[in-house]
Amino acid sequence: MTNDKGMTKPEIPDHPSGKRCLFLAIRALAVTICMSAATAIPAEHMDSTPQEVFDSMRGSFQPAKAKGVLARYQWDLSGPQGGEWWIDVNDGKYKMGKGKIDNPNVTFVAKDKDWVAVSNHQMGGTWAYLTGRLKIRGDQGLARKLGEIFP
Repeated sequence: MTNDKGMTKPEIPDHPSGKRCLFLAIRALAVTICMSAATAIPAEHMDSTPQEVFDSMRGSFQPAKAKGVLARYQWDLSGPQGGEWWIDVNDGKYKMGKGKIDNPNVTFVAKDKDWVAVSNHQMGGTWAYLTGRLKIRGDQGLARKLGEIFP
Protein backbone atom coordinates (compact mmCIF):
# COMPACT_ATOMS: atom_id res chain seq x y z
CA MET A 1 0.00 0.00 0.00
CA THR A 2 1.41 3.42 -0.90
CA ASN A 3 0.49 6.92 0.18
CA ASP A 4 -0.09 9.90 -2.14
CA LYS A 5 3.70 10.51 -2.34
CA GLY A 6 4.41 6.99 -3.54
CA MET A 7 5.92 5.87 -0.21
CA THR A 8 5.07 2.48 1.16
CA LYS A 9 2.93 2.51 4.30
CA PRO A 10 2.99 -0.41 6.68
CA GLU A 11 -0.23 -2.35 6.49
CA ILE A 12 -2.31 -2.78 9.58
CA PRO A 13 -4.99 -5.31 8.98
CA ASP A 14 -8.42 -3.77 9.10
CA HIS A 15 -9.91 -7.16 9.47
CA PRO A 16 -12.17 -8.24 12.33
CA SER A 17 -9.77 -11.04 13.28
CA GLY A 18 -6.90 -8.52 13.57
CA LYS A 19 -8.96 -6.31 15.86
CA ARG A 20 -10.04 -9.36 17.85
CA CYS A 21 -6.41 -10.39 18.37
CA LEU A 22 -5.57 -6.92 19.66
CA PHE A 23 -8.55 -7.02 22.01
CA LEU A 24 -7.55 -10.47 23.31
CA ALA A 25 -3.96 -9.32 23.86
CA ILE A 26 -5.12 -6.29 25.85
CA ARG A 27 -7.52 -8.44 27.85
CA ALA A 28 -4.77 -10.95 28.63
CA LEU A 29 -2.53 -8.13 29.83
CA ALA A 30 -5.28 -6.74 32.06
CA VAL A 31 -5.95 -10.17 33.57
CA THR A 32 -2.23 -10.67 34.21
CA ILE A 33 -1.98 -7.31 35.98
CA CYS A 34 -5.05 -8.06 38.10
CA MET A 35 -3.81 -11.52 39.02
CA SER A 36 -0.36 -10.26 40.02
CA ALA A 37 -1.99 -7.61 42.20
CA ALA A 38 -4.24 -10.22 43.78
CA THR A 39 -1.31 -12.48 44.63
CA ALA A 40 0.62 -9.62 46.25
CA ILE A 41 -1.63 -9.68 49.33
CA PRO A 42 0.18 -8.99 52.59
CA ALA A 43 0.38 -12.15 54.68
CA GLU A 44 -0.91 -10.44 57.83
CA HIS A 45 -4.29 -9.77 56.17
CA MET A 46 -4.74 -13.17 54.51
CA ASP A 47 -6.49 -14.74 57.50
CA SER A 48 -8.31 -11.70 58.90
CA THR A 49 -11.85 -12.24 60.13
CA PRO A 50 -14.76 -9.83 59.85
CA GLN A 51 -14.57 -9.26 63.61
CA GLU A 52 -10.92 -8.23 63.28
CA VAL A 53 -11.89 -5.84 60.48
CA PHE A 54 -14.55 -4.19 62.66
CA ASP A 55 -12.14 -4.04 65.60
CA SER A 56 -9.56 -2.27 63.41
CA MET A 57 -12.20 0.20 62.19
CA ARG A 58 -12.48 1.54 65.74
CA GLY A 59 -8.94 2.90 65.50
CA SER A 60 -9.48 4.58 62.14
CA PHE A 61 -12.61 6.60 62.99
CA GLN A 62 -12.40 10.24 61.80
CA PRO A 63 -14.75 12.36 63.97
CA ALA A 64 -14.30 15.46 61.79
CA LYS A 65 -15.45 13.54 58.70
CA ALA A 66 -18.47 12.25 60.65
CA LYS A 67 -19.57 15.71 61.82
CA GLY A 68 -23.16 16.28 60.70
CA VAL A 69 -23.54 12.68 59.49
CA LEU A 70 -26.47 10.61 60.75
CA ALA A 71 -26.17 7.08 59.38
CA ARG A 72 -27.00 3.55 60.45
CA TYR A 73 -24.95 0.85 58.70
CA GLN A 74 -25.75 -2.86 58.75
CA TRP A 75 -23.61 -5.80 57.55
CA ASP A 76 -25.05 -9.20 56.71
CA LEU A 77 -22.08 -11.46 56.03
CA SER A 78 -22.43 -15.11 55.06
CA GLY A 79 -19.79 -17.80 55.36
CA PRO A 80 -18.06 -19.63 58.18
CA GLN A 81 -16.97 -16.41 59.90
CA GLY A 82 -20.02 -14.42 58.87
CA GLY A 83 -22.60 -12.74 61.03
CA GLU A 84 -24.28 -9.41 61.49
CA TRP A 85 -22.59 -6.18 62.55
CA TRP A 86 -23.74 -2.57 62.73
CA ILE A 87 -22.38 0.95 63.09
CA ASP A 88 -24.46 3.95 64.14
CA VAL A 89 -22.82 7.28 63.21
CA ASN A 90 -24.33 10.30 64.93
CA ASP A 91 -22.79 13.76 64.35
CA GLY A 92 -19.11 13.00 64.92
CA LYS A 93 -19.61 10.01 67.23
CA TYR A 94 -20.30 6.35 66.60
CA LYS A 95 -21.42 3.15 68.27
CA MET A 96 -20.59 -0.28 66.90
CA GLY A 97 -21.91 -3.72 67.70
CA LYS A 98 -22.74 -7.23 66.64
CA GLY A 99 -26.28 -8.12 65.61
CA LYS A 100 -28.98 -6.07 63.91
CA ILE A 101 -29.70 -2.36 64.07
CA ASP A 102 -33.20 -0.93 63.58
CA ASN A 103 -33.89 0.95 60.34
CA PRO A 104 -30.43 0.93 58.70
CA ASN A 105 -29.76 3.56 56.02
CA VAL A 106 -27.31 1.21 54.31
CA THR A 107 -27.00 -2.58 54.37
CA PHE A 108 -23.93 -4.36 53.02
CA VAL A 109 -24.41 -7.99 52.00
CA ALA A 110 -21.39 -10.14 51.13
CA LYS A 111 -19.49 -13.31 51.94
CA ASP A 112 -17.22 -12.97 54.97
CA LYS A 113 -14.02 -13.41 52.95
CA ASP A 114 -15.12 -10.86 50.31
CA TRP A 115 -15.87 -8.19 52.93
CA VAL A 116 -12.49 -8.82 54.55
CA ALA A 117 -10.77 -8.55 51.15
CA VAL A 118 -12.54 -5.25 50.37
CA SER A 119 -11.75 -3.85 53.83
CA ASN A 120 -8.08 -4.81 53.58
CA HIS A 121 -7.81 -3.30 50.07
CA GLN A 122 -7.19 -6.72 48.55
CA MET A 123 -10.30 -6.31 46.39
CA GLY A 124 -11.67 -3.01 45.14
CA GLY A 125 -15.07 -2.08 46.52
CA THR A 126 -16.28 -0.98 43.09
CA TRP A 127 -15.11 -4.26 41.56
CA ALA A 128 -16.83 -6.24 44.30
CA TYR A 129 -20.05 -4.27 43.76
CA LEU A 130 -19.99 -4.55 39.96
CA THR A 131 -19.33 -8.30 40.07
CA GLY A 132 -22.08 -8.93 42.63
CA ARG A 133 -19.73 -9.97 45.40
CA LEU A 134 -20.86 -6.96 47.45
CA LYS A 135 -24.46 -5.82 47.49
CA ILE A 136 -25.30 -2.38 48.83
CA ARG A 137 -28.89 -1.67 49.77
CA GLY A 138 -30.04 1.79 50.71
CA ASP A 139 -28.40 5.21 50.44
CA GLN A 140 -25.42 4.94 48.07
CA GLY A 141 -24.08 8.34 49.15
CA LEU A 142 -23.94 7.25 52.79
CA ALA A 143 -22.34 3.98 51.69
CA ARG A 144 -19.49 5.94 50.04
CA LYS A 145 -19.21 8.21 53.08
CA LEU A 146 -18.29 5.20 55.22
CA GLY A 147 -14.85 5.07 53.56
CA GLU A 148 -14.18 8.68 54.58
CA ILE A 149 -15.38 8.18 58.15
CA PHE A 150 -13.45 4.92 58.60
CA PRO A 151 -10.51 5.15 56.12
